[in-house]
Amino acid sequence: MGNNRIERIRTILSGFDLEGILFFEEATIRYLTGFSGNDGALFVGRNRVILLVDGRFITQAHDETAGCDVVEFKDRTEGMVGVITDLSLKNVGIESPAISLNHFLALQERLKDGITLTPLSGEIERIRIIKDAEEAASIREAAATAAHALEETLQHIRPGITERDIAAILEMKMREAGSEKPSFETIVASGSNAALPHAVPGFREIQPGDFLIIDYGSVCRGYHSDETCTFAIGGVDDKQAAVYAIVKDAHDKALDAVRAGIPCREIDKIARTHIDDAGYGRYFSHGTGHGVGLKIHEPPRVSEREEGTLEEGMVITVEPGVYIPDLWGIRIEDTVLVGKDGCEILTKTSKDLRIL
Repeated sequence: MGNNRIERIRTILSGFDLEGILFFEEATIRYLTGFSGNDGALFVGRNRVILLVDGRFITQAHDETAGCDVVEFKDRTEGMVGVITDLSLKNVGIESPAISLNHFLALQERLKDGITLTPLSGEIERIRIIKDAEEAASIREAAATAAHALEETLQHIRPGITERDIAAILEMKMREAGSEKPSFETIVASGSNAALPHAVPGFREIQPGDFLIIDYGSVCRGYHSDETCTFAIGGVDDKQAAVYAIVKDAHDKALDAVRAGIPCREIDKIARTHIDDAGYGRYFSHGTGHGVGLKIHEPPRVSEREEGTLEEGMVITVEPGVYIPDLWGIRIEDTVLVGKDGCEILTKTSKDLRIL
């Protein structure tokens, strides 16, 4: 797994005339080595790959990795200083989005004069942007696990149950189905709470006439799924039905446009224009999507500010929404694998309006 990925890092070394790069982000380290621990650092040089971990992770690091040296540290900063000093390095890149300013300054202070640390950001963020077949399979499996759990959870939803209880049941069902953990803190929002895009499940009891947003995901082999379904409790009035149809059409039009070569901002524009033309543009308050992988939010962004273009092998979400303050909200989201001439929808739950 790691050899081709390490060689891509070495291409970055050549491009920036670096002798090595230090990585700190858990997802990046897992991507490059297979190590799934939550503490460590990784050095990739022209001829060496060194994984630094503390004593808690030595056995795990040896079990999960191949082709890299595992070195134990008692202080992570001192461990990195030791690698740079022992290899007599002069110009080292660092994964800057994953290191705090204090950590960077501490590292810089302990290094000898004449050693340059070069921050790298966009170059590093892009290394995981194209998913291979194994990665796509993991996301596909995570999505299937999550969808199975959702169907079981829906059997428990009726007026009187609280948002918190629904979230707890769903997360338990995902665990039972084989999920490593939820992709993120599950969002369950009903009634006026559904008008908050990132609502936290509370003690509000579900009531007839509510829209119920469930935004959830599962993790398989470290890879995340992401899906949002909006359900109606008991029935819908004419306005609710009309706005749901508007959001669903925006979602479908955007999905139909997903393919390699189309600008990310164009997908956002398609969904946003449809909602805006229907008179609800001011209630669509976020981007249309984002990348998904070893982290729940990865490049690319699917928004009007994104400069990039979709490429075959990217995994993104498409999630338009309408949120009317103090009333209700609707979000419809699928995760898709970008192909040459279209996309594969990895999240299989139907997005047709469903009344519980």
